[in-house]
Amino acid sequence: MRIFTASLATETNTFSPVPTDVDSFRAAFYAGPGAHPETPTLCSSPVPILRRRGRAEGFEVIEGTSCWAEPAGLIQRQTYEALRDTILAELEAALPVHGVVLGLHGAMVAQGYDDPEGDFLARVRAIVGPDVTVAAEFDPHSHLSPLRVEKLDILATFLEFPHTDFEERGEHVVDLALRTIRGEIRPIISTFDCKMIGLYPTSREPMRGFVDRLKAMQKDTILSVSVIHGFMAGDVPEMGTRIVVVTDGNKEKGERLAETLGHELYALRGTTAMPIVDTETGLDRAAELVRGGTGKPVVVADVWDNPGGGVAGDATHILCRMVERGMDRIAVATIWDPIAVSFCHAAGEGAEIELRFGGKSSRHGGAPFDARVTVLRTVAEGWQSFRASRVTLGRAAVVRLVGTEIDVVLITSRTQTYEPDIFSNLGIDFAAKDVLLVKSTNHFHAGFQPVASEIVYVAAPTSYPTDPATTPYVKASLNLWPRVADPLGLGA
Repeated sequence: MRIFTASLATETNTFSPVPTDVDSFRAAFYAGPGAHPETPTLCSSPVPILRRRGRAEGFEVIEGTSCWAEPAGLIQRQTYEALRDTILAELEAALPVHGVVLGLHGAMVAQGYDDPEGDFLARVRAIVGPDVTVAAEFDPHSHLSPLRVEKLDILATFLEFPHTDFEERGEHVVDLALRTIRGEIRPIISTFDCKMIGLYPTSREPMRGFVDRLKAMQKDTILSVSVIHGFMAGDVPEMGTRIVVVTDGNKEKGERLAETLGHELYALRGTTAMPIVDTETGLDRAAELVRGGTGKPVVVADVWDNPGGGVAGDATHILCRMVERGMDRIAVATIWDPIAVSFCHAAGEGAEIELRFGGKSSRHGGAPFDARVTVLRTVAEGWQSFRASRVTLGRAAVVRLVGTEIDVVLITSRTQTYEPDIFSNLGIDFAAKDVLLVKSTNHFHAGFQPVASEIVYVAAPTSYPTDPATTPYVKASLNLWPRVADPLGLGA
């Protein structure tokens, strides 16, 4: 048995001012054939999983290129086509194969391509023919086109948000692919369009219970169940929430279940998101908790200036208000500012300098922050964990605002905040701080919830389109909740 595996992934915010080119992939993650580390990235877990399974079970794995760019704006057309064609050439060279297992994201958009994954999968299918098993793992914050469903035999997403199960679901996809190749199952994909878009964190009810039920359903002829959350910052025709069911040879059963689950999720619209408050309300709550002396830091999440959603991650609104309100003992992760980082490295650790940082990418991020700072730490490559993966910060620095205990992590490789070791790896004692300001929507939750007195979700201005009811979509369907009260006509 011979199986080809590769990964091509990023998440595209079509409203973002930050373009994506080949250097964006090389800065975040790029591994040529056979060079993927033993640890996975968010969207490449099938590659090391298949490597281990192949060694243990005696089948041959041919590894193609794996690459990931931090979420941002449109992918340069030449970049997408070059990366696509690189992997397709590797696949052609690997023939004959019995299966292709891919790590994708599902929300890529390139110049001239609304559905790059669909285009990529169609070309994969054209190379291997109709009888070779083609499987893919997706991020749930993705889109789902009919072309992808047509060209795939197996499709599954992560179930958790935060995506703590990306490796577990990679195992799930690999296992289904191997069973299919061995003739044990005959997967059929069914889908249902929920005609809505929203936030569906599994760190709270009602999504916690809903996803637990989905997991329990995956047995016997129900091979896999997934929720495509959708990605509201992607202006493409297929933007929106969908249910995916994979059955063992039972299309009718899959379609019935997908529709039933879709109606159940639709009935939860407007109740699933975590509570998100404005900046002043959020900082009032944080100050109240600090005064109460809980013994743990308050985590304030800047939910929309989240590089994981494709924005720059250099907004200064919340930090400015914290300083103006006299708040102290704060650690910030992170501000993306390669220029400020270069200044800090040039000055060196211990230097006291005038520094302007943040607020550079667009008017939406607020004004640059000007302060006299002490350079506490400089590193050639900072990093943080996200479950089993290691996420680069690129060249990084930590500065402290003079006369305060406010420490700011400055980075050159954009990334959202995942785990508390983003602070401790750089010498910041996060447990001794009153407030931790992080830039992430919900992926930080699993790592920070155990160390926080409370998590406060704050909506500050950003270039992210935060309200799909008013977002000026051009290509996306406008017949979606919350733009339309009841697009499925099922009532409350």
